[in-house]
Amino acid sequence: MNIKKGIRTRRGAKLNLKGSADKIISNKISSSTYALNPDDFFGLVPKLSVNEGDMVKAGDPVFFNKKEPRIKVVSPVSGTIKSINRGAKRKIEQIIIESDGNNEMRSHKFDQWETLERKELISLLLESGSWPFIKQRPYGIIANPDDLPNAIFVSTFNTAPLGADFQYILEKKHDNFKTGLTVLNSLVDQAVFLGIDASFSKPFEDIKNVQKYNVSGPHPAGNLSLHIQELSPINMGDKVWTVNAEDVANIGSFVKTGVQDLKRTIALVGSAIKYPKYFSVNIGIELSQMLSEATITEDQVRCINGNVLSGSTSHENGYLGYYNNTVSVIPEGNGYRMFGWLPFKDNHILSLSNTSFSKLFNKKGFSVNTNLNGEERALVVTGEMEKVFPLDLFPMQLIKACMIEDIEKMEALGIYEVVPEDFGLIDYANTSKLEAQEIIKQGIELMINEVG
Repeated sequence: MNIKKGIRTRRGAKLNLKGSADKIISNKISSSTYALNPDDFFGLVPKLSVNEGDMVKAGDPVFFNKKEPRIKVVSPVSGTIKSINRGAKRKIEQIIIESDGNNEMRSHKFDQWETLERKELISLLLESGSWPFIKQRPYGIIANPDDLPNAIFVSTFNTAPLGADFQYILEKKHDNFKTGLTVLNSLVDQAVFLGIDASFSKPFEDIKNVQKYNVSGPHPAGNLSLHIQELSPINMGDKVWTVNAEDVANIGSFVKTGVQDLKRTIALVGSAIKYPKYFSVNIGIELSQMLSEATITEDQVRCINGNVLSGSTSHENGYLGYYNNTVSVIPEGNGYRMFGWLPFKDNHILSLSNTSFSKLFNKKGFSVNTNLNGEERALVVTGEMEKVFPLDLFPMQLIKACMIEDIEKMEALGIYEVVPEDFGLIDYANTSKLEAQEIIKQGIELMINEVG
């Protein structure tokens, strides 16, 4: 197999947590209602295409981007718009769709997609609602269809704690995945970059016409920001597109059938789950349906849309996030530890500190909870952020520049090269207890509003 380049890093950390998903997929789960949350689409200003009580098919537009009306988000199921929930200043927070159980789907008719020109193919992806699968760097927002990117990146290597195994997910979607890569190749001048696990590349040996590269190392080695910096660095004015591995298969399925594929394979994981496994569901499903089958073992839990480092808190009766392939459930940390600062105290708690003995214990994995084990402290120079941050940037200085909203320093320190999830491990490891991801997110929002 032709490998373009290997990416290897030692900076980061592998968090050995209990509750990884068994290689079993349940595909019989459905719910009475589904939801779309505009906040899942960073940088998008939603404008509704529907009203309460309207009937929709799966694939019908529900809302679009006010700044770019061609970008549409479509319904994952057929049914009725049950409610449109708004927050402060009438902000659209959630659109609830009551499923009719028929799964009637909107179909798109077109000639063979291989014969379409680039503009025609982009128009087809926009009209079908497939375009939100394609994100853009800088900023991690939905890609601008009028741009020509320098490169497109797809990674099948996931290093997030208890993260979904994309190689397993793609086993039954291999042909659609190959087709999706061919579609993406039609949107860019050079072949798509495909990241694979350096230790396990067999499922991708038959994929041609892509630039394969292998990746190894602890989290966040699987994050695309590192891959882009190594293989196609972003300079001023450059654009790079990224696509989730399963969404590549969804795009491939659409161009083959004319029907939008809005399925998600979810790894339901965490130490509070008795039977962690995979579920094949529609986007926006009620989480309670999966949780009831997998069985929660704790009285009080934190349900997280995403992985434990970068996901967002959700209620047990909440809904699956649009881009998530992982749902994590861990115990709430409601207790306090007396003398918890002692190095020999509570070695069942995973710590990255060299003063902790936790690494000598629990080789089978740690059962973590949500306790921060400390309050917010002063941000001082310790070098601990750099140890878990593999990008060639200064993370602490970038965080400080975002905090004071110094746009010139943010640009110089690499704000165009990162997204909030790159700082997930810093949130966990740094002793200051600062919310680094939230600070970076606010910095990116400032750049979008002030620089564009």
